[in-house]
Amino acid sequence: MSDTDFHLPAGTAADGPYALRVEPETAGWGYSSLRVVELEPGGRHTFATGESEWIVLPLSGGCTVAADGETFTLHGRTGVFAGRTDFAYVPRDAETTLTSESGGRFALTGARCTRRLPARYGPASGVPVELRGAGNCSRQVNNFGAAGVFEADKLIAVEVLTPGGNWSSYPPHKHDECRPGEESELEEIYYFEIAPHGATPGLGYQRVSPSGRGRGTDVLAEVRSGDAVLIPDGWHGPSIAAPGHHMYYLNVMAGPEPERRWLICDHPEHAWIRGSWPDTPVDPRLPLYETEEPEGSEGAEGRVPSTGAGGTAAERGTP
Repeated sequence: MSDTDFHLPAGTAADGPYALRVEPETAGWGYSSLRVVELEPGGRHTFATGESEWIVLPLSGGCTVAADGETFTLHGRTGVFAGRTDFAYVPRDAETTLTSESGGRFALTGARCTRRLPARYGPASGVPVELRGAGNCSRQVNNFGAAGVFEADKLIAVEVLTPGGNWSSYPPHKHDECRPGEESELEEIYYFEIAPHGATPGLGYQRVSPSGRGRGTDVLAEVRSGDAVLIPDGWHGPSIAAPGHHMYYLNVMAGPEPERRWLICDHPEHAWIRGSWPDTPVDPRLPLYETEEPEGSEGAEGRVPSTGAGGTAAERGTP
């Protein structure tokens, strides 16, 4: 299969009110969804959650989210490189309405699920910020919807910020088969925004290579703001930020396993790089914005701690 099956340049997956719309039916898989909706000042958007749970995540601007008899005011942020954001979780089988007085751009991260959990608000101050990797493999992870941080039935979602010139999602890793205690089966979507340099748009690169399973996902793509990459299977990484252009990507994951966990397998040819990190300092540009250590998230199951160069051993996370 070609890059065009899995790389969705900005605008090519637009649908109705959505600048980007990825559904299980369009991706050819069973669980993960992502929509990006842009609202003009005073704009309003209503959607039915259907069989999926969703997190409404401001990319820029703020909004009010009404669902399941609850109303949440999301203060949002000026952009993905400006800071963490608050968010709202809305359950399956509910009508949800977003309204935005000043306008903005909002990601709807979704996963088909069976349990119907209550609608909830997640404060920005409760989003754990983790620094992973070291040297030019350093990156920042905002674990707003990580397993073990915020309760959901199937949905796992995090934000990753990679300083210009660095590699993230490295070493390459996969999660395309169920191996209890070792690897989870998870479909994944990457949504990218790249910081410009003045008037010059940014760019980056994303690699996905076949693991011998599933659809043989094989991607080497130049990615720009608004692009998405679908990863039903395969070794994914690196994600490469061009010098002078910070890279942001939103990861959305879900899968068939009964336990919501994020367990990965490193590519055997590149896993050695982890052993070099304890002796290498984290990129001093990180975190990209000042944060305070959260004392805990409303509705949280616990926190993923900042683990510096070593990553999160329990989840063996790589993005």
